[in-house]
Amino acid sequence: MGDLTIRPANETTPGDIQVVFGTRGSACDCQCQRYKLARGEAFGKFPVEERRRRLEEQTGAGDPDAEATSGLLAYLDREPVGWCAVEPRANYHGMARNQKVPWAGRTEDKSDPSIWAITCVFTRTGFRGKGIAHALVAAAVEHARAGGAAAVEAYPIVTTPGARITWDEIHPGTPQMYAAAGLVEVAHPFPRRLVMRRDFP
Repeated sequence: MGDLTIRPANETTPGDIQVVFGTRGSACDCQCQRYKLARGEAFGKFPVEERRRRLEEQTGAGDPDAEATSGLLAYLDREPVGWCAVEPRANYHGMARNQKVPWAGRTEDKSDPSIWAITCVFTRTGFRGKGIAHALVAAAVEHARAGGAAAVEAYPIVTTPGARITWDEIHPGTPQMYAAAGLVEVAHPFPRRLVMRRDFP
């Protein structure tokens, strides 16, 4: 596959992050803000430039000494090729208010900063099928552990062989990539969505 390295996003550059997010499509439009919107905010209320600015601020890109970052970036032979969002679950304010998957049938403290979440993982077109997303998830689990997490969660989509899946659907990842990183199913709130989790001793 070549030389694959994964770095905390604050140890990368804003330019490298935007190479991965691209110049068009859902990833470019979202800028990993889907679960970050404040109360009353909607994508139509502020331009993509503002979402891009927020992502740069959240990642701390270009500041290796930043106290926190919101994700990891993968490089293949020094080319930025993949992204994974991982940080304390409580930082996803929009997810706490508007998303049903993480909470259905569970009694979770939404404000608990010790529970981390992986909410998005993707690889650039042209670099898929090389195991990069699996490597990003494995690195995200260890990043959460190193950051003091008591547990890390993910909310993957169950895929059906031959079914067409859009980026909007697949951005949370698949159960297989999380199982390979040691997460197990703890809830199945909807037919195509799981909650998977790994607790750290």
